[in-house]
Amino acid sequence: MTEIILDLMTDYGVLILFVVTFLSCLCVPIPSSLMMLAGGSFAATGDLDTTTTVAAAYGGAVAGDNSGYFLARRFGRRISDWLDANPKRAKLRDGAKSYMDRKGPISVFLSCWLVAPLGPYVNLVSGITGYNWVKFALWGAAGEVFWVGIYIGLGYSFSDQITTLATMLGNASGFLVALLAVIAMGHWLWKVSKRDASHSHGNIA
Repeated sequence: MTEIILDLMTDYGVLILFVVTFLSCLCVPIPSSLMMLAGGSFAATGDLDTTTTVAAAYGGAVAGDNSGYFLARRFGRRISDWLDANPKRAKLRDGAKSYMDRKGPISVFLSCWLVAPLGPYVNLVSGITGYNWVKFALWGAAGEVFWVGIYIGLGYSFSDQITTLATMLGNASGFLVALLAVIAMGHWLWKVSKRDASHSHGNIA
C-alpha cells in the first residue's frame, strides 16, 4: 500500500492529494492520512512545494466537507420523509437535530481531526438536520487546519517513518472513536435505567 501511495504522489503530486482528501470527507474509504504524511515527506525532500501541498490537502478537505453537507441537505427532504414514516426513525432524527443545535460547533470541529473517522458522518447529519451552513463551514474549516497541519507536519518532520506514524495515528483515532462509543452507550443506558426506575416508582405509587 505504501509503495502505491508513493507512486501516486510521484506521478500526480498535489493533485492526487486534493482528490484523496476530498473523497475521504465523502465517506470514501481511502488512505487520506497516509497520503498527507507522504505529501509532507515529499515536501521535506523538496519534491513538492510545501505551501502547495498544504493548500491542496486543505482545499480538498474543506471542499469535501461542504460537498457532503450540501448533498445531504439537497436530498434531506427525501430522507426526512423516509424518517417520518417511522416514529423511531423520526425520533432519532429529532434527537440528532437537537444535539446539533446544542453542540454542533464542537462536534463539527472535533470530527474533522480528533475523531476524523466520524467526520464524513457528521457532515451528512449536519446537512440532513439543516444545521446552519455558515457555522458548519467555519468550524469545519477550523478543524481541517488541525487535521491537515498535524499529518503533513508529521510527515515533514519524520519523513522516513511515515508507515509507522500512519499506524500509530490510525490506532489512536480508532481508540478515541471506540471510547466515544462506550461513553455514548453508557449515557444511553443510564438514561434508560433512570427512566425505568421512574416508571417503576410511579406504578408502585
